[in-house]
Amino acid sequence: MQFTNVSTMKTKTNGKLNNTKKEAEVSKFEAIKDILFGENIQNYDQEFESVKKDILNKRQELLDLIADTKTELDTAIDNLSTDLNIRITELDDKLQNSMELLEDNKVSKKVLGDLFIKLGNKLND
Repeated sequence: MQFTNVSTMKTKTNGKLNNTKKEAEVSKFEAIKDILFGENIQNYDQEFESVKKDILNKRQELLDLIADTKTELDTAIDNLSTDLNIRITELDDKLQNSMELLEDNKVSKKVLGDLFIKLGNKLND
């Protein structure tokens, strides 16, 4: 004689019943969905997939455009920086040349004083 655990039998039976209930609920849901939407649900799914693909394509296009714009801006900034450095160097050179020219043309106070003394002596004579 073999003894079986009654609680184990109930669990196995309940498991089968639970699966059957779940399958019935799913089929009821599918039936309601078919009644409400019918064949249109496939069309909606296709349209949603199409819209999703379109959105993903547009997103990629925007990301590409952003990357291109960033590259162009980086190039423009580098060019502007180079131009500014060149102009600053040119202005610095011009300023240095002007200062050297003024220094060369400047008469020292001692020389100027000596010239005034000579002029004064000549006027006295």
